[in-house]
Amino acid sequence: MTFRPREIADQAGSLLAVAACAALVASFSANDARAAQPYVMKLSTATINDTQQEWLQRFAAAVEKDSGGRIKGQIYNASKLGSIPRQIEGTQFGSIQAWIGPPEFLVGVDERYEALSAPGLFTSQEQDVRVLNDPPVHNLMLGLGANKGLTGIAIMPTGPSSIVVRKEVHHLADFKGMKMRVLASPFQLEMIKRMDASPVAMSLGDVLPALQQGAIDGALGTMSVFVPLHYYDTSKFLVETGQPFVNVIVVMNKKWLEGLPADLQKIIHDDAATVTTGVVPFAKDFYLGQRKLWAQQGGKLISLPADDQAAYLAKISSIGTDLSKNKPELAAAVKTVMDAVERSKVSVAQNK
Repeated sequence: MTFRPREIADQAGSLLAVAACAALVASFSANDARAAQPYVMKLSTATINDTQQEWLQRFAAAVEKDSGGRIKGQIYNASKLGSIPRQIEGTQFGSIQAWIGPPEFLVGVDERYEALSAPGLFTSQEQDVRVLNDPPVHNLMLGLGANKGLTGIAIMPTGPSSIVVRKEVHHLADFKGMKMRVLASPFQLEMIKRMDASPVAMSLGDVLPALQQGAIDGALGTMSVFVPLHYYDTSKFLVETGQPFVNVIVVMNKKWLEGLPADLQKIIHDDAATVTTGVVPFAKDFYLGQRKLWAQQGGKLISLPADDQAAYLAKISSIGTDLSKNKPELAAAVKTVMDAVERSKVSVAQNK
């Protein structure tokens, strides 16, 4: 069979058209496949079996359900993604989508993150919650870190601080000379100094080995962390000083969150708010339950005598003001919190 040049050209054109069509279909199929793949949301925390993990579990489940499976949460507890500083860096740079923990660990990002940890601010979890939900405070805390790649999506209470110690103490003077672990927060460092002890900033994963080896004599923290991590196996004595109150914040990678479709961004924010509201009662019950468990496991709960506790509060209650007076931005943040504390007192008085 002989083909004329025009027929050859027509056949070649047809083949090119078919090839182009096939390529277009393949491109659409690849795009559809990519679109169908869920967004992976890595959620990280240093703790285990506590309020922080509970929040992450509820949040991941809510987001997956409400997004119709378009976002899949993966939870990494117990510092599986590295120490707390590494987790925060990962969240800033996008290898981790969200981190939950005390905001004091973020003072390297913005010193105002420690505004809520000024000793002497709160006397109860209920007051703490009222202040966290006070709009100026809420907006301040969640808005920090935006220029460093972070977006806050939730903040909630954990409970009052305690100090776990290797040897039994019964008076404020007994802390003199002790090496005490604190968060990397100037407020906490100063608090331990005013107790005539020596503060040592340390990430959570290093604390228990340091206690076991005698490198430190005690650690400032909260019952909700000490009990799930079995600190009672190493240090039986826990002094319930009650200050400062511990809160936790959830920060997300800003670029990742803002890169989501608008409807998914809304789901993230809405579910974070809903889950936080639901976790607050859990946090209170969990704290009380862990307190009982400490005693059941052979740990001893110690309270300072009333005059010692009063002296302790007198020593530490001015720390927030004292350490921020020469730092305008930090001073403004501390004032925002203190103003909310005063509003919370008025609110309680009016409701009586």
